[in-house]
Parts: sequence; C-alpha cells; structure tokens
Amino acid sequence: MKSLGFIEIQSVTAAITALDTMCKTADVEFVTWERKLGGRLVTIIIQGEVAAVKQAVETAAKNALKPCIHAVIPNPHEEIRRIVALSAQKIK
Repeated sequence: MKSLGFIEIQSVTAAITALDTMCKTADVEFVTWERKLGGRLVTIIIQGEVAAVKQAVETAAKNALKPCIHAVIPNPHEEIRRIVALSAQKIK
C-alpha cells in the first residue's frame, strides 16, 4: 500500500516549488492539492513508497521558500484514502 505525504505552506508559488522539489527528489506521484484562504494556504498531497515519500517530504520541507507543516502517513486508514480521493476528484 502506498503512503501519503503532506506539505502545508503559505502561497501557491511556495507550494508549487515544494511539489517540484518532491517530484525531483524521489519516485513519488502528485495526488491533489487543497487551497484555502484564496490560495494563501496550500496543502500538497503526494503518494508513493514509504521511504520515497519520507525523503521527498523532508527535502521539500528543508528547502521550502516559506515555513511549512509536513507529515507522512505510512499506512493510511481507508477513510483518509477516501477523503484524499474526494479532493483529487475536484481537480480532474
């Protein structure tokens, strides 16, 4: 089962830069993003193998343009997967 990685950061530009870093750092896949407060707060969600997601998220957080909150869920509960899938449907 794939793990999920999350980075929450201020501004769309900082979020896109973090996503670029994550995708270049390890074999991870972009799942979805959530924008709140008119794009002033953005959460990026990626998935992949646990080690790859950890490496990608940690590298992006370390090199982020702005302070961020980040987390990795190695084995997400099915309800978490459902919530993420609902978010992903909105951008398709």
